Amino acid sequence: MIKNDVKVLPTDRMATADHVHEDGAETTESQTDERTALLSKGSDAKHPNVPYRDVISGRRFHFLFWSIIFGCTIAFFDTTLMASSHPVITSYFNASNAASWLSTVFYLTSTVTQPVFGRVSDTIGRRPVLLFAIVMFFTSTAWCGAAVDIGSFIAARAVSGIGAGGVVSLASILTSDMVKIEYRGIYQSYYNLAYGVGNGLGAALGGFLCDKLGWRAAFYIQLPFIGVYGVLAVLSCPDDLGPNLAKTQGKTIREAFKSFDAYGTIGMILTVSGLILGVNLGGNVFSWTHPIVICSLVLAVMAGIGLVFVEHRAERPILPLRLFTTIPVANVIGSNFVASMTVNAVIFNVPLYLQAVRQTSPTVSGFYLFPPLVGASITAIASGVYITVTRRMKPPMIIGSISALGGAIAVTCLGADTPIRLVPWLIPFVSVGQGFFFPAATIAVLALNNQEDQAVATTTLGLVRSLGSILGVALSSWILQNALPIYLNKYVTAPDAATKERIIRSARESIRSIHNLDPKHKTQVIEAYASSLRATFVAAIIFATISAMLILPARIPNLQSQADMDEPEDGVFLPEDMPGDESTSSDEDDDEQALLATPARTITRTTTGGTSRSRTLSRRSTSFGEPIERRASFDISI
Repeated sequence: MIKNDVKVLPTDRMATADHVHEDGAETTESQTDERTALLSKGSDAKHPNVPYRDVISGRRFHFLFWSIIFGCTIAFFDTTLMASSHPVITSYFNASNAASWLSTVFYLTSTVTQPVFGRVSDTIGRRPVLLFAIVMFFTSTAWCGAAVDIGSFIAARAVSGIGAGGVVSLASILTSDMVKIEYRGIYQSYYNLAYGVGNGLGAALGGFLCDKLGWRAAFYIQLPFIGVYGVLAVLSCPDDLGPNLAKTQGKTIREAFKSFDAYGTIGMILTVSGLILGVNLGGNVFSWTHPIVICSLVLAVMAGIGLVFVEHRAERPILPLRLFTTIPVANVIGSNFVASMTVNAVIFNVPLYLQAVRQTSPTVSGFYLFPPLVGASITAIASGVYITVTRRMKPPMIIGSISALGGAIAVTCLGADTPIRLVPWLIPFVSVGQGFFFPAATIAVLALNNQEDQAVATTTLGLVRSLGSILGVALSSWILQNALPIYLNKYVTAPDAATKERIIRSARESIRSIHNLDPKHKTQVIEAYASSLRATFVAAIIFATISAMLILPARIPNLQSQADMDEPEDGVFLPEDMPGDESTSSDEDDDEQALLATPARTITRTTTGGTSRSRTLSRRSTSFGEPIERRASFDISI
């Protein structure tokens, strides 16, 4: 226990202490900087017992919140739609070896634009950015339904990733703007309910629509719902929600964007794009020694190194490095990254197992995915309620990690001879683990950052999860595409080499061709697919193990209240036993004279490791060589 005698200026002095010029003149209230604008709406004294902050009225809060939940449900439906329909779509275009691109380009564009949505919405406000995302989502979905070839469809999915990614990221940002942190668990549960319903319907109805109405109808049917969401957003989203730095600082849009991290944005896009292109093309479309593959990976490495240097110097970094270097935030974000790889490596390949190995229809394979996604929704709701009641965030993350690892082990048991009654029981555990883990991780990242950092923390976590999803799909697809020719050559027999090559080529291009094979070759191809998928699921075990190893040793603090997080942190601390600090001692006598008439009282405060306040205290203490313990008692004179 460390006992420190600390003098703190009163609250009103704290509010103005940072705005005193060298000549002693104080700035007026209208002279605000970026930090002031971000914190100007943090007071919730008027409504202490309601879940929403004072930035919005109660009626409009509910209107807007349920509108964005509706929009998220549509976006999640569109995302999971590809899980059960991609075999049908790629077979229609005779391009089954391009299956990974359908999800990869979607996640790629969604990943690289999420941080941009966050920073741009900080600058010009949430409303115009949200409406832009909805328009992109509507237009690209119509394009998907009208695509005439596989290239056009992949391009449409890339644009759709921008729209759907913007809808989801803005929903999370708006929720952070409106909901107090201690209630975020409950409202995160509603968000996860939308996730479960949207994903479940996308997985189940995607295959059904492809079978009954054609795969194009699966996209056209979304358009009326996206249009309704656009109308709701226009009516519900206020103009002044969010920092809106251009307006609050009295700047033009051009002036406000001068601090935008353009170089960091370019570096991030090049890094992510180069990495994904290299991983997808290598060993799948081209050999690993192909110039395009090598150039893509080299570009990713060089851009990544440059990104680190750029973000270190950026005024408002698009990707703050401190989120990846500060414990326990780095543990939570890193574990989420690998967990996303686990989930998507399983979810993307289970429909392929069902349709290629078990010879089910797209509709049936979609229904097999419905229980896991509903289970993820239920466990997510339970996780949110648990956090709200107990304010403990780590237990759900531990349970989720263990469940995901068990689920990855379970799906490796899936084979050509697995009893069909056991299949539904082996699939859900990875999704159930995701339901426990992801909501708790989201709240933890928000709780470990200040209110003014909520948008960038939210979009960074979304970027990391999306990048993990991309790599999970890409790496698992790469493993499958490289393992499948090996096992096909091993199991398929034919009287001559030409016949064998024809069977192997048709089996790789379209899984529907398996139905037309004679019983002998059909059994051989199915066994080759089963063995290849088992190798893919082994990779998911490795991912889940790494995720658990990252989160288990992390020390996650209990959840604070919004009032605690909004307390001013700019007080001038003047420890009497800290010699040599001229910046704090020069005005010490004047401060003491100003405070002499004020009675003293003792306040005992708990500083929580990993919070912004503890980091501030730790930095100031470290400069004098005095470490701060997790709990410290301060005698504060006010």
